[in-house]
Amino acid sequence: MSSPASSGLLRQARLDKVQRNFERRKVATGICGRAFGTPCIHEHSCLRCALHWPDPAQRPRIAEIRDNLIARIAEAEREGWLGETEGLKISLAGAEDKLTQIDRRARRTTDLGMPARPS
Repeated sequence: MSSPASSGLLRQARLDKVQRNFERRKVATGICGRAFGTPCIHEHSCLRCALHWPDPAQRPRIAEIRDNLIARIAEAEREGWLGETEGLKISLAGAEDKLTQIDRRARRTTDLGMPARPS
């Protein structure tokens, strides 16, 4: 039978592990939704990943990334870098998708106001 002290230490160790995992899930533009303790299978290409939950506060940064991708695609097309163009277009689609997710989430928020008291 374990003592209350060792039980408390075990519980604290579990809480510390959960806290560390949540800290690892934070990325520059939002939160990674992958399962606890699993590695990133997308090599940290967060804007391409369906498990990335974009932070609405990071919308300007994601828009800046999108604009940069557009410029890089134009350069790659101008230079004939076909492989580079393909990859950049995938990233651009991901960035546009994350912006759409943020905008959709913002439209769903509705102020219902204060309820009226019945007379």
